[in-house]
Amino acid sequence: MGSLGIEYFFDTHQRIFWLYLLVSSMIAAVYILYHREKFKTYLDPKIWWHRSARLDYGYFIVVSLIKSTFIIPLLLSSKEVALLTALTLQELLGYMPAMGWSREAIMLLFSATLFIVSDFTRYWLHRLMHALPFLWRFHRVHHSAEVLNPLTFYRVHPVENVLFGIRYALSAGLVTGLFIYLFGARISLIEVIGVNLFVFAFAMLGSNLRHSHVPLRYGNTIERWVISPFMHQLHHTRMGAEHNYGGALAVWDRLFGTLYITEVSVLQFGLGKGTGHDSILDLLTRPLKLKKEISYEKDRLIT
Repeated sequence: MGSLGIEYFFDTHQRIFWLYLLVSSMIAAVYILYHREKFKTYLDPKIWWHRSARLDYGYFIVVSLIKSTFIIPLLLSSKEVALLTALTLQELLGYMPAMGWSREAIMLLFSATLFIVSDFTRYWLHRLMHALPFLWRFHRVHHSAEVLNPLTFYRVHPVENVLFGIRYALSAGLVTGLFIYLFGARISLIEVIGVNLFVFAFAMLGSNLRHSHVPLRYGNTIERWVISPFMHQLHHTRMGAEHNYGGALAVWDRLFGTLYITEVSVLQFGLGKGTGHDSILDLLTRPLKLKKEISYEKDRLIT
């Protein structure tokens, strides 16, 4: 049965879990107190009731129904990939003697490896969504948002949802299968409220502010390692969309030359005139109706 997305606010694995929203709101409140001159800008009702924001709210409900009804039941499972990986390794390499690691060390290594590999594969798929015109036609749905709010995170075309679902199943499944082969039943995650410790920490750093008008920065030193809300906001601008592809870690952007840190204070989101969407149906169908591929470079030339 389909879902209206209400359960997302009570699911610790979702970006908009109520605790993550609450912590992000508290961080935003402190930030605003120290930047009172821009208080109206950050909380301007015009942002929250902008036509692009209203589209996000409606699209969130529709895409939640699509995901729960059609996408999730058909997606490849990370458990299936893990089992196949473990069995394949055992068949190719033979039985692996038990390694003398403590359970705590295995848990920490497993949790960190899952987080790092997932973030690495997210970086490259995200970058490909920009680099390949065929994929950009779907990803541009997300970048068409003219204002940002936490539900903009879910402004993603179903085709992109499928691709990122496959990415997660493969990355998590391969890592889990490798650890099962190496350590057997001793593997488990270090969890906080049911999620990977490192995922929880990222969520508590104000992850919901990434899609907001609160330009929270962590400082140049930290931003060489971790993507701040402001860095992702830069990614939503026409000048910065080819940078800061990282999900949580800025390491990949730094290693592969796409890191972008600047002191600019005024950000304009979206793809420019003539690139917005008029309806939920338009968000879903326009990428399928494009007669020819359009690259991000071409989108940037639209004025």
